[in-house]
Amino acid sequence: MRLFFSPFQRLLSCVLWFGITALAFISCSFSDDTEMISQLQQADSIPIYAADPTIFEDNGVYYLYGTDGGQPDHGFRVYQSTDLKNWEGPVGARDGFALVKDDVFGDKGFWAPQVWKEGNVFYMAYTANENIAIAQSTSPIGPFTQQQKVPIISEGKQIDPFIYTDDDGKKYLYHVKLQNGNRIFVAELNDDYGSIKPESLLELLDANLPWENTENASWPVAEGPTVIKRDNKYYMFYSANDFRNPYYAVGVAVADQATGPWTKVGNEALLSVDHTNWPGTGHGDVFRADNQWYYVCHTHNSTTTVGPRRTAIVPFDWNTEDAGGIRVPVFKGDKIKFLHVKN
Repeated sequence: MRLFFSPFQRLLSCVLWFGITALAFISCSFSDDTEMISQLQQADSIPIYAADPTIFEDNGVYYLYGTDGGQPDHGFRVYQSTDLKNWEGPVGARDGFALVKDDVFGDKGFWAPQVWKEGNVFYMAYTANENIAIAQSTSPIGPFTQQQKVPIISEGKQIDPFIYTDDDGKKYLYHVKLQNGNRIFVAELNDDYGSIKPESLLELLDANLPWENTENASWPVAEGPTVIKRDNKYYMFYSANDFRNPYYAVGVAVADQATGPWTKVGNEALLSVDHTNWPGTGHGDVFRADNQWYYVCHTHNSTTTVGPRRTAIVPFDWNTEDAGGIRVPVFKGDKIKFLHVKN
């Protein structure tokens, strides 16, 4: 496992926090230091353990959903905040859960939700049983239900949905198909969200850069797509490497159309452990609050333990236009903030 502090920094950290001789604690680990610092800074609160998170805003309230760190085979909890600092919950209508398996398609592996609103209806796209479904609710805290408990795509395995409605009203399902690796695809959705237009299914991205497969795995991983439009360009935020890999990280690709072709920005990850000092930084969603852009994501629990994965937000800005007219997201990894609820 890679060390993230020099021996001197680790030694100094131990002395400062424990107040005893350096020699007595020369063997302390980065993860122990980080855990202790986190606990001391948040002594009256509990970390939120939601992987693959998304944050949705409605009427001044932010709602957080994600792959549950305790019961991923039950559904999705939801937390809420008015300032992104003080979180309450879980507040879901079903004992803290906004969606439970009894109400929808699937009985295990509830992963990577996305929530949006159309009129007075709230929608949630999610993964269960390695397939994708969409549920509805009259409230962001649920309960989200389905009249017909079926997935959108009946053939194969697919995960990590992201729904994007373009300026012309076309609805697109960005998702990951499990075939020769985790590969990112897109398909146009029918207006009722019940199915895709099969002829529109198109592969967009796979993990083919060195940073995207640091272990040279036979099953490379590109996943967790989020798409936004800015300055007439489409930006896809995605993650690569196995989520258990400390170098699980975030990249960005750009296109002139929703269906591509997509061009990856640079040859290195734009958000990773090298920027945050936290391994496994990735798989989240983009949102904006008070004119600041944010990426909500998860990290490993520590440098030695993957789960339960912690939920965090990272602010980012956009650089000035380059010769090609592309604004590149610049993540402020040192400003990463982990989310907590009051104890």
